[in-house]
Amino acid sequence: MRLSRRLVEMSRALATPVLLLDRATLRRAYAAFRATLPGVDCYYAVKANPHPAVLSTFAALGAGFEVSSAVELRAVRALGVGPERIMSSNPVKTIPFLQEAVAAGVDRFAADSRAELIKLAHHAPGSRVYIRLTVDNSGSEWPLSKKYGASAADAVQLLREARAFGLRPYGLTFHVGSQCLDKASWAGALRLCHEIWGELAASGIELQMLSLGGGFPVRHTRPVPSLEEIAHETLQVVRSLFPAERLELTVEPGRALVGEAGLLVTSVIGQALRGNERWLYLDAGVFNALMETIEGFRYELRTERQGPLRRYTLAGPSCDSVDTIATDVQLPELSIGDRVYFLHAGAYTLSYASGFNGFEPPQVVICDDLARRERHEAPQATAALAGS
Repeated sequence: MRLSRRLVEMSRALATPVLLLDRATLRRAYAAFRATLPGVDCYYAVKANPHPAVLSTFAALGAGFEVSSAVELRAVRALGVGPERIMSSNPVKTIPFLQEAVAAGVDRFAADSRAELIKLAHHAPGSRVYIRLTVDNSGSEWPLSKKYGASAADAVQLLREARAFGLRPYGLTFHVGSQCLDKASWAGALRLCHEIWGELAASGIELQMLSLGGGFPVRHTRPVPSLEEIAHETLQVVRSLFPAERLELTVEPGRALVGEAGLLVTSVIGQALRGNERWLYLDAGVFNALMETIEGFRYELRTERQGPLRRYTLAGPSCDSVDTIATDVQLPELSIGDRVYFLHAGAYTLSYASGFNGFEPPQVVICDDLARRERHEAPQATAALAGS
């Protein structure tokens, strides 16, 4: 969500930190995926932002959902989402979650180890299994390749074992890393999938599903490839390598669907000069909203002040040195009480947040609701939203 005069005026009536979420932007993002990746079934990765307004918006559009826990499963099931629109791509699942998912009719699960196949065989017998591959994550700002993923050789063996365990070998998935800036990353991963696909077909195992995973970026401080650029290159590879007549092609975006829908509004609560370093302290920090910044993730920032730029170190409110948001940030001269706006903050600002040290996650205000009240209610009623 871009900062506008209307949003600034709306946010002035609200206590900070506050995350403004715009449902119209969510709808546009989903429509863009459907139009740019025609024939690709879209499953929203709930982990990116599980707020009820986000889930209900996507459910109303007919989206599928990728869930990893019983809490996420219950949230989408409560919206009437059927089991055929739910899959679980976390390669390591708890047994209670598996049991609940199977009871709800969900039967598509990822794995990347023999131990997980055995778990699935016992607690989700007959389910459809797809293997998560290890692929190159060097093009991403938040690599994900160390914790999960099977090699090509292991993936072949695992899908053969899946059949022996009474499971249904279903497909392959991968993740090029969160906030991927290299549009060729998906194409490279797909070529690896094609090798595995062919080797299994030669031994009588016909796979059906191919997931493009996530990693689609949103705009922040660095240039990013557009969804159209990624889709063009990716679909060219798919069409040249895979049999269209029996291929179920899916995608599991998280950040790309919700990132631009959020605007995080914070306030300056302190300032200090430490040597030659100017520090600004905000009421939102690493622990209660901006966890991704600990890996160097940088947001585009705005303020209402103008004037010469100064270099700051930004920190959060807690009594922990880890709670440092960014160094070498250029902003105008700011004072206590001034607002700092984090653009495109709809992803992970809520799902990672905790109440560490007593500093709670940001309140959430749905912008289309707020705008509607602003048009139809008296000014004093709109101002009362500050405490909602």
